[in-house]
Amino acid sequence: MKRLLIAALCLIAVCCGPRKSQAPATRAFPEVKVPSMLYENEAAEYLAMHFWDEFLDGEKTWLCDSAHIAGVDCIKVEEKVGLWATVLGMLSPQAARSSTKGLTDRMEACLKADSLSNIYPRLTDLISRYLYDPNSPVRNEDAYGPFAEGLSKSSFVPKERKNGYAFEARMCALNATLTPAADFRFTDQKGRTRSLYSVKAPLTLLFFSNPGCPACKEIMGVLTEPAISEMVSRGDLAVVNVYIDEELDKWREYVREYPSSWYTGYDKELIIRSDLLYNVRAIPSLYLLDKDKKVLLKDAPVEKVMEALYRCTSTVDQEAPYPAQ
Repeated sequence: MKRLLIAALCLIAVCCGPRKSQAPATRAFPEVKVPSMLYENEAAEYLAMHFWDEFLDGEKTWLCDSAHIAGVDCIKVEEKVGLWATVLGMLSPQAARSSTKGLTDRMEACLKADSLSNIYPRLTDLISRYLYDPNSPVRNEDAYGPFAEGLSKSSFVPKERKNGYAFEARMCALNATLTPAADFRFTDQKGRTRSLYSVKAPLTLLFFSNPGCPACKEIMGVLTEPAISEMVSRGDLAVVNVYIDEELDKWREYVREYPSSWYTGYDKELIIRSDLLYNVRAIPSLYLLDKDKKVLLKDAPVEKVMEALYRCTSTVDQEAPYPAQ
C-alpha cells in the first residue's frame, strides 16, 4: 500500500471552466501538492479530497471534445479516475464518501458555468464504471452511494435516469461498511437451519458463491492457504459460504468440494435476493465481518480481504481495516 500511495502522491488533480474568449487549450493532468508533514493516512485523505481541485476550478476554458475532457486526453483522465478510486480504497468509508461528494459538487458547478462542457457526462460514466461495476477491482459502494444519490437529485440528469440512480444509492446503503450486516437464515448440507448471527467467531467471512464458477474456485484456493486454514482451525475466522440461487441439484453435487470446516449452505427461501438484504450484483462476493457482525469490508476483491486477514491477529478484539471514526 505504501508503494501505491507514494506513486499516487507523485501524480495528479485538474481544471474545467466556463467558455471565455480565449482559445481552448490542452494540458497535462495537474499535480496535487501534498504537504510533506502529513502521515501516510493523512496524506492519502488529503490526496483524495484535493484530487480534482485544479481540474475542476473553472478559471479557464479547456478543450472538450471526443478526445479530451477539460483539455486532458481522455485516456489520461480515465487513468486518473482509476488512481483516485484506488486511493479511496485506502480511506475510511466516511472520508471516501466526503471525497466523492466534493467531486459531485465541483462537477455540478462546472456544468452550471459551461453548459457545453463534456465533463459531467464523461466523468459520470467513468466513475460509475470504476466505483460500481461489479467486475471493477477498485469498486467501492461506500464511495459510489453519495455519487449516485447526488445524480438522482441533479437538475442536469434526465428524469428517466434519476430513478435508476436513486435505486443504486439505496442498494449501496445496504450493509454499509462499519454498520451491522443484515442477518439471514440458510440451510446447510444436512438440512439444518442456521443463521449468520448464530456463527460465533472474532471474524466472519461471508462468501456468496456458485458451484463450480471459475472465480469462486480461485477464491476457494486462496482461502484454503495454510495461514487462512489455520485461522479457521483456531476459531479465529469463520467462513460462511452461501449459495443464493435456485439450481440446488448442482449445488448438492458440488457441495463436497467445499472445506468441511466452513459453514456451507443455501438460501432455501431465496430471501437474500427477493428482499434485497444484500446487493449481490455478481458472484462471487465477499464480506468481512467483525465479532459483532459489523461490516469491515463490503463486496471486496479477494486481494483486499486477504490483506485484512493477514493483518489480523488471533486475539478476540481484531483490528479493523479502517481508522476509528
